[in-house]
Amino acid sequence: MRLQACGVTSKWVPSEHKTSKLDPWYKWLIHSRHAGDPVERRLVLDETEHYADKVLATAQLVPGMTLADIGSGEGLIAFKAIGNTGPSLQVILTEISASLLAHARQFAIKKGVSNQCIFLECNAENLHGIPDASVDVVTTRAVLAYVADKKAALREFHRILKPGGRISLAEPIMMDEARATCGLKAAVDAEDLNGADPLLDLMHRWKAAQFPDTVSKMASCPMTNFSERDLVRFAQDNGFADIHMELHIDVRPFQVSSWEVFIASAPHPLAPTLEFILSNHFTSTERNQFEKVLRPLIEAGGLSVDDRVAYLTATRKS
Repeated sequence: MRLQACGVTSKWVPSEHKTSKLDPWYKWLIHSRHAGDPVERRLVLDETEHYADKVLATAQLVPGMTLADIGSGEGLIAFKAIGNTGPSLQVILTEISASLLAHARQFAIKKGVSNQCIFLECNAENLHGIPDASVDVVTTRAVLAYVADKKAALREFHRILKPGGRISLAEPIMMDEARATCGLKAAVDAEDLNGADPLLDLMHRWKAAQFPDTVSKMASCPMTNFSERDLVRFAQDNGFADIHMELHIDVRPFQVSSWEVFIASAPHPLAPTLEFILSNHFTSTERNQFEKVLRPLIEAGGLSVDDRVAYLTATRKS
């Protein structure tokens, strides 16, 4: 059973977030990815630090460099880079979320490293405020997956890098998750001809609230309309050299064993939680039926999760 999720575009937005006035990026990173549970929060942080360590290991930072951490979120890569490299490293943190940028700024002040940081509110396709050929390394962690125009983002990365500068990116590959959701829809549609399995229908309605469930929706969703090979091609098209791609696939036990934490957490910033789906899209009878089947599996720890992460490095030609 795959539990990873897919992002969305303006063409496909889960209903919970159509009218939300909250910043979904801040809300997810600070709370809903771990449901506010301290044990789950620690597990999530351990996992994301692993991704950040891999990005920094291939970034090849040295003292005196300038790093642009694009879509910096809570600042995990940026602050680890400062800790690893020292006080002469300059870091530019960019974010589309003003709330996350303010959160990272406060953390920088608390850590006493704000003099090494510049904070810019902008998107990856338009890195205004960063001059041409001004940074040594560009990093991302699950950022391009949310960007509709990935070629434009890589073009900007190339623009701001100095000759010989380097990108080190980590991006989730979630095409298989979307395909599984499309498969659920196909199974439900097929069974409609002969009487649908109620549980199958509920499973589809859950996943379809968080993932594209048709080929056309999948094609318009930034997190599901590209593969690791597309990332390589985008880098080639934008003039990068020395391109290296590693696809890491890890199948591991699903670590959440609390039903309350499971339903209150969200798989990605633009997804409704299962708790929201159960409350707003299921009847009480359907909720009971769904929980009766799924809750024992969660609490018994009998599920697994597939992680597929593409690590891309490349350099701007000198």
